[in-house]
Amino acid sequence: MKRVTYHIPSLLISLALLIAWEVAARSINEMYILPSPSVIAIKIWELREVLVAVHLPATVHIIAIGLVISIIFGIGLAIAMSIYPFVERACYPLLVASQTIPITALAPLFVLWFGYSIWSKVVVTVLITFFPIVVNTYDGFRSTKKEWEELLFTYGASKRTIFLKLAIPAAMPYFFSALKVAIPLSVIGAAIGEWLGAQAGLGYFSKRMMTQLDGAGVFAPIVLLSLLAILCVAVVSLLERKLISWRKQL
Repeated sequence: MKRVTYHIPSLLISLALLIAWEVAARSINEMYILPSPSVIAIKIWELREVLVAVHLPATVHIIAIGLVISIIFGIGLAIAMSIYPFVERACYPLLVASQTIPITALAPLFVLWFGYSIWSKVVVTVLITFFPIVVNTYDGFRSTKKEWEELLFTYGASKRTIFLKLAIPAAMPYFFSALKVAIPLSVIGAAIGEWLGAQAGLGYFSKRMMTQLDGAGVFAPIVLLSLLAILCVAVVSLLERKLISWRKQL
């Protein structure tokens, strides 16, 4: 009950924005430029078979592969950076520099290198999601209190035991926070990759509807992308509450 009450303000604000959008769209009466939420909902229902059966799975496939790659290599690099200072000194500046390059400028190159295959979209997704996972997880490892490490070391614990029993639990909240940032970014990355070159996917479908001047058709896959990101973040939050029961939850 407490959690339901906690979300009431955001639900009310969202409802107010949707009503304002509906009124503004109907007053302008140019649905191909600014479709109303009701028109978008009708378009989603009309296109439900092609959107859900064809394009949504293609986008989910890209997001899943990109996130798995980012998680595996991101956690591995974060561990290496926390154990070996020279790795942190060598890699951290490169990680920061990688975020200064606009992804939209690199995405066409990936299409040129990998063609219209799934890997051009996966690379874009990895580039966007890799940084928050590495940095947040690394900060989690660094958050381990030194006095606790010294206490366990005094009791005869090995470095491996200290890492497993102390560093990993300390980094878990940071890792889940990174996931909740990376998931929406992965949706954006997949959509950008599909927008620039694909044969299926919600981003590809949105671009195709734009060429037909179908405003509601452009918004329909965007709404599905948003709902997909919200659902995935909610699942991650649920896992966080289950796996980190010792952390105070709202």
